[in-house]
Amino acid sequence: MRLVVGSLCALLSGLMLTLAVRSVAQRFGVVAAPRDDRWHKRPTVLLGGVAIFLAFAVSYLIFAPKDASAYPILAAGAILFAVGLVDDLIQIKPYVKLVMQVVAAAAVVSFGLRLPWTGSEAVNDFLTIFWLVGITNAVNLLDNMDGLAGGISLVACVFLVVTFLLNGQPAAAFLPALLGGAVLGFLAFNFNPASIFMGDCGSMFLGGILGGVALLSDYGRTRHLASVLLTPVLILMIPIFDTCVVTVTRKLSGRAVSHGGRDHTSHRLVALGVSERRAVLMLYLFAALSGILALVVRWVKVEEALLLVPMFALTVVFLGLYLGKVRIDEEDEQPKNVIINVLANFTYKRRIFEVLLDVILVVLAYYSAYVLRWDANLPENQLEIFLKTLPLMVAIQVSFFSLGGLYRGLWRYTGINDLIVMAKSVLLSATVSTAVVFGLHKIFSLHPTSGPSRGVFVLDGLLLLLFVCASRLSFRLLRTLIAGRPSFRPDAKPVLIYGAGDGGELLIREMINNFGHRYAPVGFLDDDARKVGKLIHGYRIFNSSELPRLIRTYGVDEVVVSSMKVSESRLDDLRSLGVGFKRLSIRIE
Repeated sequence: MRLVVGSLCALLSGLMLTLAVRSVAQRFGVVAAPRDDRWHKRPTVLLGGVAIFLAFAVSYLIFAPKDASAYPILAAGAILFAVGLVDDLIQIKPYVKLVMQVVAAAAVVSFGLRLPWTGSEAVNDFLTIFWLVGITNAVNLLDNMDGLAGGISLVACVFLVVTFLLNGQPAAAFLPALLGGAVLGFLAFNFNPASIFMGDCGSMFLGGILGGVALLSDYGRTRHLASVLLTPVLILMIPIFDTCVVTVTRKLSGRAVSHGGRDHTSHRLVALGVSERRAVLMLYLFAALSGILALVVRWVKVEEALLLVPMFALTVVFLGLYLGKVRIDEEDEQPKNVIINVLANFTYKRRIFEVLLDVILVVLAYYSAYVLRWDANLPENQLEIFLKTLPLMVAIQVSFFSLGGLYRGLWRYTGINDLIVMAKSVLLSATVSTAVVFGLHKIFSLHPTSGPSRGVFVLDGLLLLLFVCASRLSFRLLRTLIAGRPSFRPDAKPVLIYGAGDGGELLIREMINNFGHRYAPVGFLDDDARKVGKLIHGYRIFNSSELPRLIRTYGVDEVVVSSMKVSESRLDDLRSLGVGFKRLSIRIE
């Protein structure tokens, strides 16, 4: 009950203090002006982080029980808040902020708080400093769109509170609970359209506290090492993910990571046609799913955790690759660094990446088959067989992928013919690898007491086919899930396509994929009554007799004819309605 009351107090304090700080900042002109390397388009007051800091500090002093282990984190957070506040007011050099972040992180480690990721204290100290500095900067970089950094921090606070309560650490739960309440009060004024920004004082404070809170978890209560390693990473996945995307893309374009820009994950989602609000809400959802997985990992068996987490990691990788392909205006220039330019062109070919990816998919499918066949209780003899045969399975299956032509297609244009090639390659590789493994067992006896399980190899073939097909269709699937129905330029002209056949399908696909045409398709017209009411790529087919109504409803003044079957006499009859007609023409010269 005290935890709930304290959180509500932090929420109310956050609301009132944000109002007060906004008024003061407006009066003294502490405003973030629009810049070419920033997303916001209008002057917005800063220092929302002051409200977050004060609301949290007051609530913590009143409600939180004494917990000496939290004091170093609080002190580090206060240092980072002060450094960020100075930067908001007079701006300081990036290297000065980095030095102060290292000092704050080292102070936390010096009081004995560290991540127990290895058996060496020295290594753990180094990793902890890197973790604290990394999360601080990750949240700072994430503060690039209205409500994003605050909302993601709130989601992280919720899952950290749940983690502490599950660990039986109610005292430690107060820290993220009160922080979450303060952030929620600020979010009421920061969500799109924001009337106040948190500034560096807020983002650095949030990053420092969130990174430090992860050190308080009693990992000794968790069931296995996987939970120790993955829980903090999964809970703070979105800041980590965004930082990785920004770092890689800026390095490949020859720009400094510390340089501002509109190339973050949220900006790329907007570039795909997603609204700002929806982009932020999608990242909230992704953060929540990652937090749920962090909780699931605590309770499942280690074999299941080693299956779930790589699958999630692959999903994150595919999402990062897809978003990394989105063209941002400031990335249009070629890298000036010769080595980086070579690497960029090399990765563009993607073949080495595809082979490495398939190695991972082969390992994951084979391991998944064992986990599913033995209900995550692998007998020691089966685990031994798995380890002995894994290199052989990888070598055979990837070789047959290459021989079968799996690496000749482009993922963006994956179609039925490509899926057939995948099916042939996977099934042939699975058949040959199964025959080789059973043949070797018959000759050399892979295990003295038992042999390979036939069920494992049946499952392996099916799972591998699923994984390979899903990986090649991932870009098309992500595009549909993220952007939904495609958006078009503001100056795009609404048009109807006359002819719902192969030509019409080709034409609307070109309009959807190429904004340069400046056409926004409304739907199809067709004289075949059997097609009316059906959809092509999500666009409805209308009877040609409905053209007058469609003109009035959608403001259509142009129709593109995709079929040669539509006669000129028919078009002459329709021209009297005041619309122009163009014909699809494909010429080979």
